[in-house]
Amino acid sequence: MKLDVLDLSGKKTGDVELSDSVFQCEVNNQAIFDALLRQQSSWRQGTHDTKGRSEVSGGGKKPFRQKGTGRARQGSTRATQFRHGGVPFGPTPRSHTFKLNRKVRRLALRSGLTLKANDKNIICVENMEMKEIKTKEFVNVLKNLGIDRKAYFVVDVEEAFDNAYMSLRNLGNITMSTVEGLNIYDIQNANKLVLTKAAATKIGEVLGNE
Repeated sequence: MKLDVLDLSGKKTGDVELSDSVFQCEVNNQAIFDALLRQQSSWRQGTHDTKGRSEVSGGGKKPFRQKGTGRARQGSTRATQFRHGGVPFGPTPRSHTFKLNRKVRRLALRSGLTLKANDKNIICVENMEMKEIKTKEFVNVLKNLGIDRKAYFVVDVEEAFDNAYMSLRNLGNITMSTVEGLNIYDIQNANKLVLTKAAATKIGEVLGNE
C-alpha cells in the first residue's frame, strides 16, 4: 500500500510504499491480546506480600489448656482463624512476567499496524528533525499533521530526532520510540501512529521477513 509522505509543515513531499505483509496482513486479535497482557504484566512490581502464621509475631503460648474447657483445642492465637492471625494462602512476592513466542509477538505487531492502516490512522513524515528544543514548536507540528489526540511517533535510530524527543516530553499524550522499541501497547493506545519514512521502510523489512 502507498502512503503520502508529509513534511513537518503538513505539505506532501512524496509517497512511500508500505509492506503489505506487515500493514495489510490478516489480523489476529488473540495475538494482540496475549502481547498486551504480557507487556502490562511485565510492568507489575510483584512486591505484594502477606504474613502467614509462621511470620506474624506473638502466639507462642498455648491460649488455654487442651481439655476440660468445652472449647475447640487451640495451639496458638496466631492461627488463621484468630484476629491478628496469619493470612492463609495470601500473595507473596513474585514476578508476573511470562514467556510469549517471538512469532506471536511479531504477529501482534503486524496485526496492530494493520488495524491502524485499515482505520487510516497512520501518518508518514519525511523526518522528525527540528532545529531547536521547543515544545511550542512541536505543538505546531501536531497541528500541521492534524493530530489533536494521543499519538505515537516511531523513528529510525539513525535519524536526527533528539530535539523532537526533548520537545515532546512535556506533552502527556505523545510518545516516541525507535523501530527497535516498537511495541503493541503504544500502537493500540495511540489514536494516530506517526512513522518517519525511514522507520516505515525499516519496519517493513524487519517484520516482513516472517
